[in-house]
Amino acid sequence: MGKFDLFNKFNSAVIVINGASETVFRNNVFKRIFPDFKNIEKFSHKLNYNVCALVSNDVTVHSPITQALNSKEDFSAYVTYQTLSNELFFYDMNSTKKGIHTIIFFTDVTAKIQLENITQKNLNFQKKINLLEEDNKNLSKIKLQAQSQAMKLLLLNNISNIIRESIDTSIILKSALDELAQMFGAFRAYYAASVENSKFKILESFDKKEKNLEISFDKDVNKYINEGKVSCLSCIKEYKDAKPFKELVQRIVLPIYHLNKLLGVIVLSTKQKTKLDGTLEVLDGVSSQLGNAIIQAELYQKNKQMVKDLTKTLEELKDTQLKLINSEKMASLGQLVAGVAHEINTPVASIKSNNEITKKLISQIENSETGELLKEINEIDSEAIARINRLVISLRKFVRLDEAELQEADINKEIDLTLDLIRHETKNRIEIVKNYSSLPPVKCYPNMLNQVFMNILVNATHAIKEQGKITIDTNYKNNNLEVKIKDNGCGIKEPDKIFFAGYTTKGVGVGTGLGLAISQKIIEKHKGKISVKTKLNEGSEFAITIPG
Repeated sequence: MGKFDLFNKFNSAVIVINGASETVFRNNVFKRIFPDFKNIEKFSHKLNYNVCALVSNDVTVHSPITQALNSKEDFSAYVTYQTLSNELFFYDMNSTKKGIHTIIFFTDVTAKIQLENITQKNLNFQKKINLLEEDNKNLSKIKLQAQSQAMKLLLLNNISNIIRESIDTSIILKSALDELAQMFGAFRAYYAASVENSKFKILESFDKKEKNLEISFDKDVNKYINEGKVSCLSCIKEYKDAKPFKELVQRIVLPIYHLNKLLGVIVLSTKQKTKLDGTLEVLDGVSSQLGNAIIQAELYQKNKQMVKDLTKTLEELKDTQLKLINSEKMASLGQLVAGVAHEINTPVASIKSNNEITKKLISQIENSETGELLKEINEIDSEAIARINRLVISLRKFVRLDEAELQEADINKEIDLTLDLIRHETKNRIEIVKNYSSLPPVKCYPNMLNQVFMNILVNATHAIKEQGKITIDTNYKNNNLEVKIKDNGCGIKEPDKIFFAGYTTKGVGVGTGLGLAISQKIIEKHKGKISVKTKLNEGSEFAITIPG
């Protein structure tokens, strides 16, 4: 048996180093835990411990093995050991001197450290859980408050919607009473209009209470009403001279004012215990909105007959006007008007553009008198341009009075009508090729479709700089109308943008960028589709498909 074999019985790893820093013994536990090494320094480099080094440039001061060998007394340290796979292990290192030998013990405390870390983490987690539970309780309280507030706001919003959607006093009051009754769990709810001498007359009731019944309240309630305050009191009677309840109930009286005039009161009777602290603001809002709504509804009722008479007269005038216009309208005159309207548009667009440019330049004029004069002239011109635009729109409507009516139309004839209107753009310059198929009558808005055809055809004529050709194909397949308009013009640079409002390839004052955007909306109104294929310097083809 060797000199140090006794250490093989130890559970801790043991290493014995002589005075020449040579390893003379390693017990079995040490050999199992740590890899073999030739030099104690290589093993020492893998150990680390926390030490405050006064001489920081001396690397050996950071080695616990070196400290143990150099120490004249027993040495202890808490060290870490890093394996080749970067795992960390923790040891209590203790050394003792026996003659020229230094015996070093490594007791594995990794599990202990991990347990301490896990225990600390668990404590931290428990703290977080406690905080989260506390937060959850607070959130629950906030949630309940938010739900309560949401219900109140919902009430106010519902009543606001009712008021916006109706100008009938009876509907407004009944709906408001219904909402309030649900909110407060009321078994009785009614509105009583103010009559005189603190008396009220029931006009609307949630529980179908008798109408036109005159009621009055005691002095305390009248005081609240006169001050414009909501009262919530326990009572045995709803009002004076009423039959008593079998038990005490809560009665809420909400005065309705407009400006400083008392219009009436809303009375709610409930068996629920109600606190008005968080509801007063909502009830004040209800009172204010109902007050305005009642006044507006009353004014509406007073003028209702007059409005009916005026509406009837207006309809008669419209019918007379339509008959007169229809009797005078002829196809040739309609084409002439359309051509004139189109011819007016071009110079007006130019004038409008110049007018806008002038408006910007006026602000740069230093002479204030001249600037003001030009500004006034510019505004007059703007109004004149607007009037001309309105006249042009009127002329176009003159051509087609049934634009809002869904009706059957011969699309081939509608396209021909559009071609007639733009003849000044195509004459002696562009060849029109018509490949028309035999089409059944298509239910549509003819005037709107004419606007689409007009926009596409005019754009096609503008895309053809000199001589060119426009080909129009019509077909009817699978219950769908198909119209294709193809030109051999310059093509479109950014085809993916042409249906965006405001996008135009034309110059200032020439294009607004609205034509094709409007056209797309019109086709969508017909539940159809519009698309384009284009190549630069070769031309474009628009395809329209509409369900028949």
